[in-house]
Amino acid sequence: MSLATGTKLGPFEVASPLGAGGMGEVYRARDTRLNRDVALKVLPETFANDPQRMARFEREAQVLGSLNHPNIAAIYGLEESGSTRALVMELIEGQTLAQRIAAARSGVVGAHRAVPLQEDFQIAKQVAEALEYAHERGVIHRDLKPSNIKITPEGTAKVLDFGLAKAMGPDEALRDISNSPTLSAAMTEAGFIIGTAAYMAPEQAKAKPLDRRADIWAFGCVFYEMLTGASAFSRTTLTETIAAVMGEEPDWAAMPRDTPASIERLLRRCLTKDLRHRLQAIGEARIAIEEVLTGDVGAIHELPLPEAGNYSSPFQRARPWATALAVAVLAALGGWLVGHKASRAAPPTYQQITFDRGLIYSARFAADGQSVYYSASWNGQPIQVYSTNPSGPESRPLNLTNSALFAVSSSQIAISMGCKDMLVGDCEGTLAVAPLSGGAPREIVDRVLSADWTPDGSSMAVVREAGGKFRVEFPPGNVIYESETWVDFLRISPRGTAVAFVQFGAGGSDTGRVVILDRKGKQIARSGEEFTSVEGLAWPPAGNEVWCAASMGMGYANAIYALSFTGKDRIVLRLPGMLRLYDISRDGRILLSKDVWRSGMQWHGPKDPGEHDLSWLDAPLLMDLSTDGQDVEFSEFGGTVGASALTYLRTPDGSPPVKLGHGYVAALSPDGKWVLATDFPPRLVLLPTGVGEAKNLKGYGLEQFTSVGWMPSGKEVYFAGNGGHGWRMYAQQLAGGALRALTPSISVNPDLIESHLLSPDGKFVFARDLNGRGWLYPLAGGNPKAIQGLAPGDIWINWSSDGCGAYVYQDDETHAQVFRINLAKGKRQTIATLRPADPAGLNSIGPVRITPNGRSYAYSYDRSLSDLYLVGGVK
Repeated sequence: MSLATGTKLGPFEVASPLGAGGMGEVYRARDTRLNRDVALKVLPETFANDPQRMARFEREAQVLGSLNHPNIAAIYGLEESGSTRALVMELIEGQTLAQRIAAARSGVVGAHRAVPLQEDFQIAKQVAEALEYAHERGVIHRDLKPSNIKITPEGTAKVLDFGLAKAMGPDEALRDISNSPTLSAAMTEAGFIIGTAAYMAPEQAKAKPLDRRADIWAFGCVFYEMLTGASAFSRTTLTETIAAVMGEEPDWAAMPRDTPASIERLLRRCLTKDLRHRLQAIGEARIAIEEVLTGDVGAIHELPLPEAGNYSSPFQRARPWATALAVAVLAALGGWLVGHKASRAAPPTYQQITFDRGLIYSARFAADGQSVYYSASWNGQPIQVYSTNPSGPESRPLNLTNSALFAVSSSQIAISMGCKDMLVGDCEGTLAVAPLSGGAPREIVDRVLSADWTPDGSSMAVVREAGGKFRVEFPPGNVIYESETWVDFLRISPRGTAVAFVQFGAGGSDTGRVVILDRKGKQIARSGEEFTSVEGLAWPPAGNEVWCAASMGMGYANAIYALSFTGKDRIVLRLPGMLRLYDISRDGRILLSKDVWRSGMQWHGPKDPGEHDLSWLDAPLLMDLSTDGQDVEFSEFGGTVGASALTYLRTPDGSPPVKLGHGYVAALSPDGKWVLATDFPPRLVLLPTGVGEAKNLKGYGLEQFTSVGWMPSGKEVYFAGNGGHGWRMYAQQLAGGALRALTPSISVNPDLIESHLLSPDGKFVFARDLNGRGWLYPLAGGNPKAIQGLAPGDIWINWSSDGCGAYVYQDDETHAQVFRINLAKGKRQTIATLRPADPAGLNSIGPVRITPNGRSYAYSYDRSLSDLYLVGGVK
């Protein structure tokens, strides 16, 4: 909607247009109440008229409006007049950084520059300061580029549109996304591609959940362009641009000859494609630039350059089957490497104190420093609390089932009742306390993630989720810290004068920083560079530093770091494989666990008395089962295959699987000669199961694909696709032609990997509407048919052979019940309970696949195992 000069929106009078983009038209306006000029960003009409998106936008705008920094353009508020809604922002005079680079471009030739390097460094430092300020408050820009940075006549850099890429919902289709317009102006649901292609981080282009490291990549792209006058990755087309982001290096030879070596090293760290090896905190970039500006460049020369080669995907605790799980199982714990300083000191001692199989959630020393309390889910049983003593091997259950341990005082134990898993090994529940001598627990407060007692046991501190935020309360009810992102591992210092916890990054990842506060909430210290994984925190006896299990560059915690009150850190112990830190005794002994997280796959034939193990490598995920049950198609996600998933085909006879190529969600063709699979960049590929070449299918501008399948003819495929405006089911002829929409907008959970949605006769496709209700949509058009009998939590498997029913399952972590539903009458019949023979450490079952006649089936599962150790001699 264009506004004419003189148009009034409340107290704001439009003076002149300033520009337009994917997120709205911008006008100069006069604030008649405060007698100042402002910028009005008028929201697109389709956006402003969507109540749900506006409600979400208003929530995000409140957060963005709280940002107050000299290098961030301020947001003053929202204004509404009739059907017009506008964001009121600080008016920044001057040119954009993009205009500045374009004007200077002709002057960048070797060592001769139109703009002095020092000016570029000053601007880059200010941009880094803006990002650092926002990142510390849990806000990510998501669309940083030169056109979103303005330079005032005084030389001050101002970052525009901070966080609007998260605040705004789906926008209209845009034009040349490889250069300037915003690509899909800002979806934040997992899977939506956000940002301008030439400045998108590889994980952003993959439509993965984002954290602050995506901003660090974009900062590197912007800084590189400032210095060279050329974009690091922009190419002629969108496809070429994304391919460059994913697989090419910037032209480092284009850097001006007088660029300090430390700045080039910094840029290489920012533009490292692997998240684990990229610069982890923008504050480190700010420090590096300041050192160059002040002449103190010693520290930056210690930044290691990333090694060449490919790396596995980061280890994500929420999805064990989709992670790079490079955990080495040790032959003997004494072979672990020691990471502390004193090379002549005696090596640490290790005593294993748990011997069951399962997942440990938490562990604490008792007040006497000898006994140990811990919570675990052993041998497939519900989580409960145990006690043990290192002098004896047995553990004693305390009859506190479905409860995780929080803390132990001299007389009481604090637990999480009704422990609801948040991530693997972490849960949220109701804080309750019970006497150590025995007795029923007393409930204190709900929605608690972490809790600890003061040394004298007179008071507690807790982390609670309330109002969509995470609060540190000391004591409960007294908020001393609040965060938009997840907070956990809260511990009170040995003297009771301070608390420490981990502030995790956005998107549910386990990247984070350690924060230390006094009892009033004043910050004492904060770790500098963000850890790529944090798995527990504890105070050593002296109370002059905090120890945490973490990693820098690895996808899982593999070392114990000590953080001092000055913010400096050191490594006190380094171990191969994954570890989690729980507690430190008064004499300095450590409670930690060694963890192994893997996936497996089972198959059952029509004449088999039991299931067969078809697991391959470390993280196989079942995708499809042929109609006769004799071909099993799966994808492998583990650390052994690198950053991309591989698709395999195998038979249940025990012969090795055949690697077909790169692919993720996949389905076998009716004749078994092809596999239709999703791949990256987002696209569909055909992989031959025998002789032949892989073929790419036309993408039609879609950014996400899942639930793939074949029409009965084998000449047409169908899939769920998302082009930036929500999900729909589509059909596509292999020979070409237009994309055919089969449904209106639907709801899709890509994590469930539901397939075989098309009825055997090819007349109906199963999908869920935007409210999550299941329907059968006719391919010939017309009204959909409601499905009777679907229950909340049902996951679709496939149709039955007669076309009258369907198979669904419920994932109950340690087992899955499979049902056959009569789609017309809604009658449910239990036909199987899938339960791996070894229940230890199971935390997910699925996907599940069944032959249409119901006689053969296969499924995947996830398993997490922990062993608790008492470690001595670490200083």
